[in-house]
Amino acid sequence: MKDQAQKKTKGEIEAAFTKEIVKFEKEYLGRGPLEARTYLINDMVIVRLRGVLTPAEEKLIENKEGRALVRDARRQLFETSRSGHERLVHEILGAELIDMFSDISVDRGERVIVLIVNADFGR
Repeated sequence: MKDQAQKKTKGEIEAAFTKEIVKFEKEYLGRGPLEARTYLINDMVIVRLRGVLTPAEEKLIENKEGRALVRDARRQLFETSRSGHERLVHEILGAELIDMFSDISVDRGERVIVLIVNADFGR
């Protein structure tokens, strides 16, 4: 797998990862983002997802309790998705996942995922 990643440009690898993370989001959460972009920086894979809220979540965020509920549910779902992210990192980047982080802005309907891997992609 690593050989395949080395033959592609950084932009091609980022695009391939973006395509697969959107597919994973659709399968795992039932809905994918409206926009997505991946950035490979040193040993980090940074994914910015826009338009991630479902219609039900958009209704929930109209009040403070609902906002907290959406954030908490998304956090818990992310924590249970590690094996899927490990697979993507291995298959597309030829690397191993070391750690993963995520945060969501319910105001903007955006989510950021940061994956730390055992590879260095440079700047």
